[in-house]
Amino acid sequence: MGKLFLEERIKYPPFESYRFKPELLPIAIGKTEIASDISESEAYEKIRNLPPPFRIGHKSSWLVERRYTLDNDTLKLDENHAQEMLEAVPKESVVSKQRTGWYLTPNVVHKQARKIMNFSVSVLLIALTYLFLEPILSVWGVPSIGTGRVRFGLLDYPVLAVIVVPILFVPIIMRVTANFSDLIKQRRFLKSQPKNPEIVFHSESTSGEDLVATINFPETKENWKNMSVLWRVGVLPPSRDALMGAFGRESDSQPPPGLTTELPHHWSVDLDDGTGGGEDSPMQTTEIKGGLFLRPMRIMQQSEIVDVESGKTTITPPKGDWPGTIFSPLIRIHWEMVVIIERENLPELLWVQPLKVKHPSLFCVTEAIVNSGRTETNHPLSLK
Repeated sequence: MGKLFLEERIKYPPFESYRFKPELLPIAIGKTEIASDISESEAYEKIRNLPPPFRIGHKSSWLVERRYTLDNDTLKLDENHAQEMLEAVPKESVVSKQRTGWYLTPNVVHKQARKIMNFSVSVLLIALTYLFLEPILSVWGVPSIGTGRVRFGLLDYPVLAVIVVPILFVPIIMRVTANFSDLIKQRRFLKSQPKNPEIVFHSESTSGEDLVATINFPETKENWKNMSVLWRVGVLPPSRDALMGAFGRESDSQPPPGLTTELPHHWSVDLDDGTGGGEDSPMQTTEIKGGLFLRPMRIMQQSEIVDVESGKTTITPPKGDWPGTIFSPLIRIHWEMVVIIERENLPELLWVQPLKVKHPSLFCVTEAIVNSGRTETNHPLSLK
């Protein structure tokens, strides 16, 4: 006789996860007692009526796992489980605030500016290194380049500074210009927002099976061209409070590796885990809570993109053996359908429809596909 637990284990990729070594980061573990004084046979019988366990990734990398344990021993399960949706998504959750409705595509200049920024910093480091070594080179008889002086006001500056500093300002000016452009586009969109599409699903959504739907737009704009659709699954950031609790720490104490120190706003309303530091999305209007840019899921897999048909549209499922919809403080498996509307002389317009997807009936294991944490580099069309 022992205690039966539902155990959730997660090592979610932080913002710019390529800077971290996942094998060195701790795993957050949350336990919920299901039953006590229960035998092994009774435990197996009980959990067959619960959603099947799953594992995304592995413990030496990024990990999202749900399993059942009896006195710290993991129960191995090969039989069918219930497919019912047991985890209800709250109405005022991150899904309703950030992943439902119309979304715009950020200006492509953001992505280009980041590339130029890397080049600018490299030029700056090379110039500083050369200025440091120039006295030694001159002793060896190597002629100097760009070390002359240029006077601005009462101060003298190296000629190299006149060349390098403008290069550093180019990506900054590009980002500022792109942000203003995005703000203008957002305000124009809110003034002439199209009507919501009418979507009818012709089958229950189940992980691993085709999605069949009819998509009609009661209103279309003159500049709308092609319409395509996909559906995808991913892992939303866990609640910061739940993460801190899983590590046995107070919410305002020193965070574990991978989490930043506490910052205002987003954590308090549970919109993310805070590791983005305000850089995951370009500047957004404050008129819409959650913004008009769709934040990326850092672990995500999407289906193939197909054109929207006049009748029923069939979309194949995303690759991998994924669980259905789950929404707990630690683990949030989210499914959504994305309609992509290509517009003439404007970036694509997105309609995002959250999906309630049933679990598969067996234990599922799949790879953790890690994506960029930045909105401007995580457009659905760029992930084809």
